[in-house]
Amino acid sequence: MRIARFLSSGRIRLGTPLNPHEAVEIIGDFPGPFSIGSATLPIDKLLAPILPTDILCVGLNYHAHAKETGGTVPENPMLFTKTSNALSAPLVPIIIPDCTNQIDYEAELAVVIARDAKNISVESALEYVFGYTCANDVSARDWQKNFNLNGGQFTRGKSFDTFAPIGPWIVTADEIPDPQALAITCTVSGAVLQNASTADMIFSVRQIIASLSRTMTIRAGSVILTGTPSGVGAARTPPRWLVAGDVVVVEIEKIGRLENPVRN
Repeated sequence: MRIARFLSSGRIRLGTPLNPHEAVEIIGDFPGPFSIGSATLPIDKLLAPILPTDILCVGLNYHAHAKETGGTVPENPMLFTKTSNALSAPLVPIIIPDCTNQIDYEAELAVVIARDAKNISVESALEYVFGYTCANDVSARDWQKNFNLNGGQFTRGKSFDTFAPIGPWIVTADEIPDPQALAITCTVSGAVLQNASTADMIFSVRQIIASLSRTMTIRAGSVILTGTPSGVGAARTPPRWLVAGDVVVVEIEKIGRLENPVRN
C-alpha cells in the first residue's frame, strides 16, 4: 500500500494515490491499523508522509561512496541526526541559506519504524519496519566538515531548514520484501549524478536497525536515512554544489519520485 499525507480542502488527510491529483482515503493513523475508505479526495498539496519521531541518519554506508570520499569503511554504522525543523515535503524548495554556498544532494532510502525497537536481532529487524520512502539528505558541506563551524559533529550542517525532504509517500514493507535490491538515482537539473543500487550498502537495513537498537530505543515513527551512493557533489571535480534554479529528483525503484526545486 502507498500511504500519502496531503492537504485536501483545507484538511490534512491520508490516502492511497490514484494519480497526481486524487487519492482514495485511508482511515487510521500511524502506526495503524489502516483501512481503505470509500471517498476519493483531491490532493491539493503533498506533505511529508509522516512527522517523524526522530530523524536518524547513517553516514558513509555505500562502498563506492566510501571510496570516492577516501573514507575508511566503518566497523559500525556511523550515526548522526537531522533535527525536525529540517523536515520538508515534495515540491517544497530547498532553501540555500546566506551563510554557505556548499549545498550538496544525497539520495537515500528512508526506513519508517513501526514499533519501538531495542536490542533486536539482525534476523528480526525487518519485522520492525512499517515501510519505505525517498529522502534527500541535503548537506552544507562546510558546516558538516569544518570544526570551527560545527564543533566537530555533522548535525548542524545537516539540519538547516528544508534540508530533509522525504516522500512522496510511504510504501508499506509488504511491497518491498528485499530493501537491498532497489535502484536509486539522483538527478539534478536533468543530469543523472547518482545511479546505484541499495545492494552496495555497507550495512543492510537489517544490520542498521539491529546495530542502532543496541545503544538506543528506536522509537515508533522514527525515520532512518540509510546513507547515500557515490556521485555526491562534494566528490566531483570541480564540486557540483546546488544553486538557485536547480531541480533535484530522488527516485527509488518500487517507491517513487521525490522532486524539490532549489531557491535562495
